[in-house]
Amino acid sequence: MVSEGCSEGRVDDIRAMVSRGIMAEAMATGRTIACANAQIDPRFLERESVEKHEIEAVLCVPLGVGTTYGVLYIQGRRAHPGSSWSFDADTRTSVELVARILSFAIERPFASGGRTSTPPGVFAPLQGKSPALEAAVNKLRMAAPLDIHILLSGASGTGKTLLARLTHQASRAGEPFVELNCATLPEALLENELFGAELGAHSAAANRAVKGKVEAAEGGTLFLDEIAELSVAAQAKVLQLLQSKTYYRLGSNVVRQANIRIIAASNVDLRQAVDEKKFRGDLYFRLKVLEVRVPSLAERRSDIPMLALSFLRSATQKHDLGDKVLAPSTLRALELAEWPGNVRELAHQIESAAICAHLRQSACVEPEDLTQDRPAPSGAPGDLSEPESLRRRTREFQRRHLEKVLSATNWDMPEAARILDVSRTHLYALVRTHDLGAPGRRSQSRAR
Repeated sequence: MVSEGCSEGRVDDIRAMVSRGIMAEAMATGRTIACANAQIDPRFLERESVEKHEIEAVLCVPLGVGTTYGVLYIQGRRAHPGSSWSFDADTRTSVELVARILSFAIERPFASGGRTSTPPGVFAPLQGKSPALEAAVNKLRMAAPLDIHILLSGASGTGKTLLARLTHQASRAGEPFVELNCATLPEALLENELFGAELGAHSAAANRAVKGKVEAAEGGTLFLDEIAELSVAAQAKVLQLLQSKTYYRLGSNVVRQANIRIIAASNVDLRQAVDEKKFRGDLYFRLKVLEVRVPSLAERRSDIPMLALSFLRSATQKHDLGDKVLAPSTLRALELAEWPGNVRELAHQIESAAICAHLRQSACVEPEDLTQDRPAPSGAPGDLSEPESLRRRTREFQRRHLEKVLSATNWDMPEAARILDVSRTHLYALVRTHDLGAPGRRSQSRAR
């Protein structure tokens, strides 16, 4: 047992006062044990420690997902005989959230020997352990060493690009990973972008030959994002590449071999697009050697706390905001909210909330720091229902806070910069951005 602020003798006393039987049951069942009075609870009547130490209110939450490595144990006692006391529902929810977060950290050292959804290694950056994500990752893990093309389907913002990169690293690490977004590619430039061009083939190649994406990806992976956006004519060129594994540069009659793996991604139903004659069926079936559907965030809500903490660390490092934590009520709000933009939207939301908390000079991100473009679901704490732009809300909050601090310091810029914890140069830039000015200066400006 590791202790903090306790003498060795006191540690022994604490060890003796808790119920190891209750802990053992929580670990064996993998379920939370909560009781108002263990002395009269039928489950624990025969536990010697319960009777000896008059154990009453207990909250015992297992740590670990799939495999239980320990418990989070809280024990309380009534203030005086005859009174009634127990852990309320909010306390239980908060403790279970803390236990879930601790589980993520605890499982990492055991991952190589224990059962986990996403073992450490190339897929670890996915930050998730939900069954829906586990199913997708297991498919990709098995497919990675095989020489087959892969189709990633799923809504926007679910992490298809990251999955493509990790699959590449699991199979062709050290080789190039080349990404091409088909939605931003005009049809007239498709052959040039994909296959390149010989010297003099067109104006852009007037002075030098152009290397295409296929050549750049040689030996590695070509990731075709939003492939449904290709025109039918462009789809035919991609199909020919898949069938023959050869291509020609524009302006050349020399055949080139293409030793590449193609991973394609689509946020629309390609099967339906084929039925509607918007996507070639032969190309679809060529790509669909292995189709992996990437789950939406709604299908992996249990991953939200872990994702939120990861995004918070990234945001604080990116903007040098110092250490920040998420309040339990904020985590509950995030879990209850709808996320049509999926993981990408959650990441932007956490970044905005971290900035808002920093402007409040708080180390804790509260529900008030969250803003939503849609009404929050029933039961979510905090006011998340204003249907306004996230960017506008953040700017308005920033402007109000700047005005408050500048007014309180009588526009003493060095003092205001110190309070806001920003450089003086940054403060002057913020004042210009929000078109602020000392009251006297503003009135003079208007008079002119």
